[in-house]
Amino acid sequence: MNTENPYQFIAIEGNIGVGKSTLAQFLANDWNAQIILEEFEDNSFLPKFYEDARRYAFPLEMSFLAARFNQLKTQLISQDLFKQIRVSDYIFAKCLLFSKVNLDEDEYELYHKLFHIINLQLPKPDLLVYLHCPIEKLQWNISNRGRTYEQQISDEYLQNLQQTYFDYLQTQTDLKILVIDCTKADFVKNKIHYEQIKDFLVKNYPIGITQVSIS
Repeated sequence: MNTENPYQFIAIEGNIGVGKSTLAQFLANDWNAQIILEEFEDNSFLPKFYEDARRYAFPLEMSFLAARFNQLKTQLISQDLFKQIRVSDYIFAKCLLFSKVNLDEDEYELYHKLFHIINLQLPKPDLLVYLHCPIEKLQWNISNRGRTYEQQISDEYLQNLQQTYFDYLQTQTDLKILVIDCTKADFVKNKIHYEQIKDFLVKNYPIGITQVSIS
């Protein structure tokens, strides 16, 4: 086990295009950690949602609810003796946050009830890491990674998601939350920025929100 890291389960979160999966992969490689990556590319409703959000929002969110629960339940309960640190590129509460933005009020009320029944069965992360970038930078990242169905995502949609995440973080009174401002960072190309993030993630934080920035 990596004795330098006080956390056994770290979850990386943030808005679309912020670099969650990339960072999770880097960390898993360096720490020899078990990695949990969201399997969104297999979701047939996702391209349809971006074409007709109102029609496909509910089946999209229900499919993500089932897929994320099955993946997390399987991988968090199973024990790899050689990889005692787990790094995920999402938290299960992501289901609730995206559904709040995407669903009509009556659909969200039903979804909310289902989510809380299922959520009780999953462990929470020892450290929740939220990567923050301004909308302009998110759009640049989205454009450059070239997923066709994402190219029409509006600034307004990203802003709504960002605010929903902020509201959620403020309500979490039993989690250690590290908010990293990546406005000036490029941890993919700049090794110094990446090493800064790694240094942040091995510190023992108190319950609540701690804010840091990459410089």
